[in-house]
Amino acid sequence: MEDLGLSVAEFSVFGSILSIGALLGSAISGKITDFLGRKLTMWILNLFYIGGWLAIAFAKTPWLLDLGRLSLGFTVGTFTYLMPVYISEITTKNVRGRFSVIPSLTVGWGISFMYIVGSFVSWRTLALIATIPGLLQLLPLFFIPESPRWLAKVGRDKELEDVLLCLRGNKADIFNEAAEIKDYVESLKSFSKEGILEIFQKKYFRPLLTLVGMIILMNLGGANAFSFYSGVIFVSAGLSSMVGLITLATTQTIVGVLGIILIDKLGRRPLQLVSTAGLCFSCFLTGLSFLLKESNWWDQGSPALAFIGLLVYTGSYIVGSGIPWLLLSELFPINVKGSAGSICNFMGSCSGWVVAYYFNFLTEWSSTGTFFIFSACCAANFILSATMVPETKGRTLEEIQASITQSLD
Repeated sequence: MEDLGLSVAEFSVFGSILSIGALLGSAISGKITDFLGRKLTMWILNLFYIGGWLAIAFAKTPWLLDLGRLSLGFTVGTFTYLMPVYISEITTKNVRGRFSVIPSLTVGWGISFMYIVGSFVSWRTLALIATIPGLLQLLPLFFIPESPRWLAKVGRDKELEDVLLCLRGNKADIFNEAAEIKDYVESLKSFSKEGILEIFQKKYFRPLLTLVGMIILMNLGGANAFSFYSGVIFVSAGLSSMVGLITLATTQTIVGVLGIILIDKLGRRPLQLVSTAGLCFSCFLTGLSFLLKESNWWDQGSPALAFIGLLVYTGSYIVGSGIPWLLLSELFPINVKGSAGSICNFMGSCSGWVVAYYFNFLTEWSSTGTFFIFSACCAANFILSATMVPETKGRTLEEIQASITQSLD
């Protein structure tokens, strides 16, 4: 962005303000989607997304660049909560998991695509290209249904039944599902009087603490670090950035498709354990490669270890990154889901910012030690998942939430 003559301070603000927008979006994500509804919130976020990229593409001053990044950060922060919640509320119990994994896979494709295209075009052209998905979504947004559970919460029962017919098919018998949703939402109204403090009741606090821990430990497990080091790892392994990115995208696709197939067959908990174990191993392997390189013990083999670690991390991350958010959408009833989502999303954004900020300081201290710390965080996530995470596959949202609250009352 030399054409704008940004100072070091201005460039630093441009790089970091995305996190500020994400923090703001995550803090209000639950409440805004509860207040406006899932569909209207999607409309607003899509406009923020398009506007953010257009502001960057046509920016002539630093403040417009920053405004664009702030808008994109707000979109990301809010959508991180909205996406899994909406998917879980419109899908049936037998396909809920696989539909919730698909967004993680498509996000990976999108990032890889932008990296590849960015190698050939200017940053302004890249920003214009980035508006295309948002523009393409404008027409489908007219036709997507509102969440039936949100409609039940706000008392729009006739629309709830119409939406269920749209989702399940005009010939489907939606009477039992509609009755179950309405009865459960109605039962929650009798004790939903405490606002955001309600989430801190005993029956909700343990699941909340578990999910916050999973999300924080996932962020402390080095996702930003592998993104930062990927180019260096490609070169050290004798690969061009293009070949490396294609290899990563292929790995994401293969493992992501396996995750889609298996999550509703094996369940959330087994995949979470496989994911965290893979993340732990890959971080350890990458740390070991740096140790061997720094000690001159295996100069020729250490780049290969780092590349294997990167591939294992990519596959493990794509399998498990969406599971905490899927569990968030499944475990909490609609009267506290917004509060739980805001808290989890905000803590996730904070921990992500901490890693992004301190990563350079850590690598200056020791690249080896940094990745071993990441491995330890992933190991802690494995232990937390093994001891605290319930299985939710094959049950309706109402069945899951009733079992959680009744067991802890």
